Amino acid sequence: VLTMDERLKVLDLYEQRIEESKPAAYITHEAWFAGLSFYVDERVLIPRSPIAELIEQQFAFWFDEPEQVNNILDMCTGSGCIAIACAYAFEQAQVDASDISADALAVAEINRANHGLEQRVQLIESDLFTDIPQKAYELIICNPPYVSEAEMQQLPAEFEHEPASALTAGKTGMDFVLPVLIEAPEYMSDDGLLVVEVGYSQPALENLLPEVPFFWIDFEHGGQGVFALSALQLGEHREAFRRALAEIRA
Repeated sequence: VLTMDERLKVLDLYEQRIEESKPAAYITHEAWFAGLSFYVDERVLIPRSPIAELIEQQFAFWFDEPEQVNNILDMCTGSGCIAIACAYAFEQAQVDASDISADALAVAEINRANHGLEQRVQLIESDLFTDIPQKAYELIICNPPYVSEAEMQQLPAEFEHEPASALTAGKTGMDFVLPVLIEAPEYMSDDGLLVVEVGYSQPALENLLPEVPFFWIDFEHGGQGVFALSALQLGEHREAFRRALAEIRA
């Protein structure tokens, strides 16, 4: 039996969810990703990326053995869920987790401590690659802002509670994706892999770069808009990425 104080607290939670359209994860401060529990609040996006499925499979579509992966970069880490899940999936790897937001990194620090991964997951405040160490990463994962200005106006009310800076990416939704494509090969091993989520901006990216052989990943458990490119492919199409970036900035 609940006390009166407990009943009032429960009613307050219902009010936040129903009247304010506040996502349940922000009310309970817990979200699950790749079978792991994470602390979340309104400083970070709620974990929901289909990349979780790839992590659980240890990116088997590219790597024959998980031991091939020693250095991982999770860019735009937010809560740190992708970086931390990767640390579990690749037990021998060192993981760098970067974000431009100090607030987001504070949440990632909570999660890193909760999972006892202070020695294996390094948190880096960086604007994309600006302050990333010059390593040869076998795997770079990036879930950047990719929502266009028009799409931002159409998002459900729940998204109003999430940090806009982690969602919006200019008029086309490509403001962050293209710089990542340009710079990534400088930070990858020769046989490295880049995995990027662009969600519903997939058609816009394909229209902008029809000559690029994006490998769009099919998910068993739902999800779309995630592509992979090798370090070699990124190098081969670098000029196309530069032209596309100049085009959207014109």
